[in-house]
Amino acid sequence: MSLHAQLSPEAQARLQAQRRASTVSSIVISLLVIVLIGLILAFIFLPPLLKETPQIVSYSSSVNDDQKLEAKKLTNSVERKPSAPSSSMAKVIAANTTSPTAVPVPEVDVPEPSTDFGDGDDFGDGWGSGGDGGGGGGFGNIPATMRKRCSKEDRMQRLLENGGTEKCEDAVVKGLDWLQSTQNADGSWSGGNTAAMTGFAVLAFLGHCETPLSEKYGDTVLKGMTWLVNLGMKQNGRLTTGAEPNPQPYEHAIATYALGESSTFCKQLNINVPNLFEVTQKAGQYIIDNQHKSGGWDYGYKEDSARGGDLSVAAWQIQALKACKHTGLDFRNMKGCVNKALDYVEECQKSNGGFGYSPKGGAHSPNGYHTLTGAGMLSFQMWDKASVGAVRKGAKYVTEESKFDYDTADSDLYGHYYEAQAMIARGGEQWEKYNAMFRDELLDNQNGDGSWKAPGGGQKINGVATSYVGNAHYRTCLAIFMLEVYYRFLPGTGAGVK
Repeated sequence: MSLHAQLSPEAQARLQAQRRASTVSSIVISLLVIVLIGLILAFIFLPPLLKETPQIVSYSSSVNDDQKLEAKKLTNSVERKPSAPSSSMAKVIAANTTSPTAVPVPEVDVPEPSTDFGDGDDFGDGWGSGGDGGGGGGFGNIPATMRKRCSKEDRMQRLLENGGTEKCEDAVVKGLDWLQSTQNADGSWSGGNTAAMTGFAVLAFLGHCETPLSEKYGDTVLKGMTWLVNLGMKQNGRLTTGAEPNPQPYEHAIATYALGESSTFCKQLNINVPNLFEVTQKAGQYIIDNQHKSGGWDYGYKEDSARGGDLSVAAWQIQALKACKHTGLDFRNMKGCVNKALDYVEECQKSNGGFGYSPKGGAHSPNGYHTLTGAGMLSFQMWDKASVGAVRKGAKYVTEESKFDYDTADSDLYGHYYEAQAMIARGGEQWEKYNAMFRDELLDNQNGDGSWKAPGGGQKINGVATSYVGNAHYRTCLAIFMLEVYYRFLPGTGAGVK
């Protein structure tokens, strides 16, 4: 016989009620935990989903101007920046698709070029930064010839060692400030021939190693790059803003030069500007594919014209191709094109060492001075031929014949833009004499707002197509380029001009 304890009905009812209450409590607690986890996840992931996607411009080569532009999404990430010239953190533009778009800009307006830029005989006066700096720095895999401009300490050391002063650096910064203040809302710069003027400004900033990561000038540089990329996307790699043939090779080459340097910096600094490389590749290939049979380049990129091109046009194509080569992108027949171009340049040199306007042309200057001598020298120096006889003869000619006096007819900024680069690459006594001639003349004629005043003192300049006299943007960029040579070139042997 066994005994079994048995709960009373009242006790059983209370036990069941406790079980039900415990079950309900467990369910409520579980729900609260789930809700809490959901809130935490929402706090982490919801903001990026709600972030507004900026409007961007989309172009393809066959799109008509009146077609609807599709907005693509961009994501922003934050990366640590190099030590100079910007602060430690900055916004980096990155695209999450490989769509045919450029970085955000409201719209692109392509105006017609100014008809008074250049003359009927020689449109191009020439622009750009003309080369690359010496070695050193600390910017990863950026070519050694471009690094020295990227460290303020190295930049100042090079400037002082090569005959510059702190006033040179101050003048460059004031000039860049002026360029920043005059940029159009769409990212371009005007003054006629907008592609060239925008390329000018971008090159001036890059010459001081101001990239999209720069704290002070980053947005300005990015907007300028963007405008050029959008123009190239709209025109299948063509970087021109008008149908008139004379300006086309200048505009295209200058803008290509700017995008070439932009591509090199952006690639090595991991800055993703959508379609930058695509446009750069197409633009550079266009130069190669449209070389004149003479080895030079001609107006409208004509390949078999009787005129045969000229050195003023050719020098810009040669500079642009060197910038393209630095990018590491693939360009068909680059080597053969450059070899033909340098043969053409050599044919332009005269018996006295000066480089003429063309193989059959003369000085193209009112006083008989060969204003394109620096252009000829630089063409060889940029392509690892700094010690050839043509360069030595050209340097001797510049040393003996060149003049620079800002308020007189001897103030050809275009000619001296080339000569400053070519002569610092020579180094030694030749550079010291040239530097003493131009440096303070340039520093003493900068306006208070950072721009440069018109040269010549009202006299006709001894130079070619001197439209910079009436174009503040053009002449300011030329002056900046001349003052950036101290840290863009390795003096002595020309070995840094690559």
